[in-house]
Amino acid sequence: MKRLHKLRPSVLYRFLSLELMRTLPRRSEFGLMLAGALVGVAAGLSVSAMTYVTRTMHALIFGLEPDERLSGATVDDRILLLAAPIAGGMLLGVLLFVLARWRKRPLVDPIEANALHGGRLSLTDSLIVAVQNIVSNGFGASVGLEAGYTQVASGIASKFGSKLKLRRADMRILVGCGAAGAIAAAFNAPLTGAFYAFELIIGAYTIASLTPVVVSALIANLVARLLAASDAGIDVGSIGSVVPADYVPALLLGIVCGGVGILLMQAVAFVEETARKSSIPGYVRPAIGGTIVGLLAMISPQVLSGGHGALHVNLETDVSMAGLLVLFLLKATASAVSIGSGFRGGLFFASLFMGALLGKLFAFAAPFIGHAALAPASYAVVGMSSLAVAVIGGPLTMTFLALEITGDFPMTVLVLAAVITSSFIVRTLFGYSFATWRFHLRGETIRSAHDVGWIRNLTVDKLMRADVRTAAADMSVKDFRAKFPIGSTQRVILVDENGKYAGIVLVPDVHGNLVEGENEGASIRSFARHRNDILLPTMNAKQAVALFDETESEALAVVSDMIGQKVIGLLTESHTLRRYSEELDRNRREISGEL
Repeated sequence: MKRLHKLRPSVLYRFLSLELMRTLPRRSEFGLMLAGALVGVAAGLSVSAMTYVTRTMHALIFGLEPDERLSGATVDDRILLLAAPIAGGMLLGVLLFVLARWRKRPLVDPIEANALHGGRLSLTDSLIVAVQNIVSNGFGASVGLEAGYTQVASGIASKFGSKLKLRRADMRILVGCGAAGAIAAAFNAPLTGAFYAFELIIGAYTIASLTPVVVSALIANLVARLLAASDAGIDVGSIGSVVPADYVPALLLGIVCGGVGILLMQAVAFVEETARKSSIPGYVRPAIGGTIVGLLAMISPQVLSGGHGALHVNLETDVSMAGLLVLFLLKATASAVSIGSGFRGGLFFASLFMGALLGKLFAFAAPFIGHAALAPASYAVVGMSSLAVAVIGGPLTMTFLALEITGDFPMTVLVLAAVITSSFIVRTLFGYSFATWRFHLRGETIRSAHDVGWIRNLTVDKLMRADVRTAAADMSVKDFRAKFPIGSTQRVILVDENGKYAGIVLVPDVHGNLVEGENEGASIRSFARHRNDILLPTMNAKQAVALFDETESEALAVVSDMIGQKVIGLLTESHTLRRYSEELDRNRREISGEL
């Protein structure tokens, strides 16, 4: 009894703590806010750790000073510039070779997880992506770390949410908290991180998600700044004043950036498709891509890594038009080759860097358009935001980034006009962001982070009735009328001698279209409808509704598979539409915070 008495308080404490952690986020917004705060701490630590590791790799591999950025440093050893990306490609190839045999399932990113899987994201897969991103960036491949940041932070958030057994909607919000914290910590921009989550990860802004997402972004940024105060985001210097005449060239720059963004995304897809169609194994492609990146780096080391150092160099110095154009083409080629050949990373910061180059290029032509007189740094800000929204998406995300790096409200309004223009051009002419374009190439139909996974989960086998009435297809009409009198049931499914589906018979048709004693010995098969129209249990409600429309039927049989066609149930159009509408309304209420 004494032993049980001693154990009881600790057991009770553990039980209460576990139950409290699980029920608090499910029952109150305060609990979800606390969960978001913890995710923010994890995001800040993850960003700081990945940044430290890659900066250390840059210093060791390229011989840099601790505070130097790779793309902004002077590296005199041209052989090293060539050899480092090749070595990184070879190391990444080994990782890909091992993964191809150990972990065959595709890696899911936060946007796909929230759109299709209710926020379910493998932490192991996220750590694998982070390691690949670190190797790619650390050896100089022209990719940023933002993809790794958001992947790890969102993976931790999803794992935490799974332990808390959160609902689908709350899980998606918590994954958004992870992404918000990662971007906020990476750019010293909490508002940018929050709206990155709303626009790109969660897919909607709601009152229910506002508090946990913003808290996560603020805390992640605080943690990252405490651990690495020197990494303070982007400094654009003096941007001058904005006058109404500046809106005309800004809108034109937005149009240009929209077109360039489309070309850049198609260039990456072209490199990937070319590599896929070639006979080169997947684990060899990064080494080939590293060779090309190394050759480009021998021309200008500014193409290496994400481009943080190169961005500040080009913002702080005057560069000729030819120099800006050559550097833009080199960076665009290096980024497309890096991602297309298999290096892991994203185009977030690369698009900011290339947008700044486009903006400074545009500054040479701006004086000839109206009476605008913006400083080149101002055009750089407009360009980086416009090209980034063309590639990444998120108009408000990029607008708030401009606000947080400039602190100038008139400049932010100018950026907003250009960003909306660029976004409109991409949506109208292309229809995808970089992430959703890659999903499209894989055969997915994801256009945004809106939750469409519930539609896939609402499958025919969950909607159908299994207690169906069946009859042999060779049964006589007389026997059928005796077995199924009027009023006994509305529909009977026919099966042949092998048990395969043979059609649907409406009982009122059999009784209403036959005169007593006339052709009663005929087979009931002559009354069969929809002999070739069937549903499979794995179809979702949307596919079922489309088939009902196509066949103009009110009910269809559900069979086991296309070959055996064993009847396992019946589904009506009215029930499908009712359940689809109920789930659609429930999903809307979850998004709006009503549930």
